[in-house]
Amino acid sequence: MIESFTLTTGFGAWNALFWVIAFVIAFIIGWLIWLRGEKVYDTSKGSTAPFLSGIAEPDKKEVHIRAGNLYWGYNDALSGYYKFVKPFHTGNLSDYFLAYLLVTAIVLIVVVVLK
Repeated sequence: MIESFTLTTGFGAWNALFWVIAFVIAFIIGWLIWLRGEKVYDTSKGSTAPFLSGIAEPDKKEVHIRAGNLYWGYNDALSGYYKFVKPFHTGNLSDYFLAYLLVTAIVLIVVVVLK
């Protein structure tokens, strides 16, 4: 019965049943480790605050990095591409799926023709 689950290739054998057994054993080991953990967790303000070597945590507005600043280089380098793609961005999933099918069909035709 085990051999019916085995896929033999030129590089060895792969058995899905062994993988399922390995995942179950890994899950059981993880569950046993989780059981040994702390049963009570202190959620008071001091226990959940980040440790910053004794320095008080600054206000969120002072340390927040805006995405526009963080990705400025990417936005500037790809601005021509963004200008081209922005009119096609409708937010409608059906449009994206149609574009995906169109590109897939073109690639499939190219691969079949060039074969």
